[in-house]
Amino acid sequence: MLTQLINGRILTPQGWITDGSVLISNGKILEVTNSDLAVIGANVIDVKGMNIIPGFVGMHIHGGGGHDYTECSVDAFNAATKAHLLHGATTVFPTLTSTSFDNIIKVAGLCEEMMKTNKVIQGLHIEGPYLNPKMAGSQWGEFLTEPNKDEYTQIIESTSCIRRWDISPEISGGYDFGRYTSSNGILTAITHTEAEYEDIKKAFAAGFTHAAHFYNAMPGFHKRREYKYEGTVESVYLTDGMSVEVIADGIHLPATILKLVYKLKGVEQTCLVTDAVKYAAFDGEIEDSRYIIENDVCKLADHSSLAGSLATMDKLVKTMVNKAGIPLEDAVRMASETPARVIGVENTKGTLQKGKDADIVILDKDVNVRCVFSYGKIVEGTNTLIH
Repeated sequence: MLTQLINGRILTPQGWITDGSVLISNGKILEVTNSDLAVIGANVIDVKGMNIIPGFVGMHIHGGGGHDYTECSVDAFNAATKAHLLHGATTVFPTLTSTSFDNIIKVAGLCEEMMKTNKVIQGLHIEGPYLNPKMAGSQWGEFLTEPNKDEYTQIIESTSCIRRWDISPEISGGYDFGRYTSSNGILTAITHTEAEYEDIKKAFAAGFTHAAHFYNAMPGFHKRREYKYEGTVESVYLTDGMSVEVIADGIHLPATILKLVYKLKGVEQTCLVTDAVKYAAFDGEIEDSRYIIENDVCKLADHSSLAGSLATMDKLVKTMVNKAGIPLEDAVRMASETPARVIGVENTKGTLQKGKDADIVILDKDVNVRCVFSYGKIVEGTNTLIH
């Protein structure tokens, strides 16, 4: 079946096409053309002047729809992934928070199986448990430990699904970890860290090429006694080639900081992430006494730390456009093209180009998701929005 999207503004790597169409066949983009003439035999969908953009790439999502990926169940994986898919995340990398060695092994095994049946899931992202305890925040202390080579090599050798792993580079064994993971094709990121400039230089040389939830759980410029020191934030800014991600929900970071990251790191080195917990895209009650929902964000019950966002990918784009004043095309690229490239799926995801997966989102002029296509099929639950 050939599907043709017409009468929309199409975002391509070369910019917007205003009088064109997108042809879809067998789950792939057959062509992005400058012509909006209806193709004979095609199922023509008129998007009524709205924006046709690439599906979002969710590279840091802990859960959603009332489920967390650490639950290690088929239902949890499907429910959390679907919750974010409905908001335009056509590619998802389930993210584990700090958990036990045994559970990491189990989740990795389940993720491999899920990737065969749920193609929105493109690989596993592990955060922790090798974290600086001073900066661990909501990462639960009973699992925190220093990198154990026998342990992490066993995990990586037992599975092919791990695409990203985040740790605190400055802890004992951190740089060796980075050399091993990066040499195995795993995006290796700094997170929950006190690293200063020399630490970041060493980390980058060891293979840490990305900074998780930039600004959050890391220090900026600070003073010790009478002297001033650069923090992790300034050190990352100074490290050319180190990409960053920001939780652009308008709560974890104010609009002024989002503008600053955009200005200094740029579109091609900045990814938008949700860092969403299980209560994202969820209308039920919280049953875990460790957490509270307040001011549209999840916090530890003692108010000591933010515990992750309730955002979905569409909210990030809307925040960047409406609050930070970023052009729509740049906000979309930071939610699709850049994360796809940073995590290594740019051959099939992230842009609207011939031969890539037909993962497409229709946004209206107010930056609301009106329809989602996953592998060329309209996602159930969004199929009435443009008709």
